[in-house]
Amino acid sequence: MGAVSPLAAVNDKKAPVPAQAAGRSRAWVPPAANAPVAPPKAAQWERFLPFIGPVVLFILWDLAVRTGFIKALLLPPPLDAIGALVKGLAGGPLLRDFAVTVWRTLQAFLIAAAFGMPLGVLLGSNEKAYRSVEFLIDFFRSTPSSALIPLFLMVFGVTDINKVAIAAFGAFLIVVFNSAYGVINARKQRVMAAKVMGATRWQIFKDVLVWESLQPSFVGLRSAVSMALVIVIVAEMFIGADSGLGNRIINSQQVMNVRDMYASILAAGALGYALNVLFLVLERKIVHWSGR
Repeated sequence: MGAVSPLAAVNDKKAPVPAQAAGRSRAWVPPAANAPVAPPKAAQWERFLPFIGPVVLFILWDLAVRTGFIKALLLPPPLDAIGALVKGLAGGPLLRDFAVTVWRTLQAFLIAAAFGMPLGVLLGSNEKAYRSVEFLIDFFRSTPSSALIPLFLMVFGVTDINKVAIAAFGAFLIVVFNSAYGVINARKQRVMAAKVMGATRWQIFKDVLVWESLQPSFVGLRSAVSMALVIVIVAEMFIGADSGLGNRIINSQQVMNVRDMYASILAAGALGYALNVLFLVLERKIVHWSGR
């Protein structure tokens, strides 16, 4: 065998290391671990989805009037109704009736929330206590509030208090129901964790059950304010009111002022939608931990 020259030995040492061998010296890292995951982008046109329904309604409404399918005496053109709405809310008599309905609705809602939430949480913390009154809550909650108008007329008479009282009663039942079930259906593992950590019944109530009930309570509040608005408008129609959107709607219908009637109906719908959106925003801000 021939001797290996020093130059060959040096060349062997400088020979490149195969890629497979070099790769063994470094820990393997999954590609997905370093690659940023971008959230899927919504298409630009999806931003306009909420406007499709109103636009379609506007077109169908306009076509129904233009083609004579519905007489203009019964259904004014949409631009006329919207124009009457804008003009009325800009400082006309519609604005005063709108403000009166808002004030009555807020009064009824605040009464319902002030009494309904604490009572619901207390009843929910004692399931036996809630079961004892569950039938009454479900019975009156299922009874149309309009059927109770004669009863409230006998108690409060034809006064403004009557309209607020019957609306507060209907909203109160919704708040109690949702608050109680929020406490009853609180996450059992959180209650058990608090017990294991040595929390007293009072600490479990105020630090676990109350906070767990907030999300369903807000759902109840959102439903309650909508219910209060509906009952207030119905009461304004039929309980001797001289102001409010309900009174304006029924008076406009009786004198066949359909443009003003539809403007008042649109105002009531806009008010209900605005209240619903307001409570959705408040719920997301306050109960931001919901579902976690």
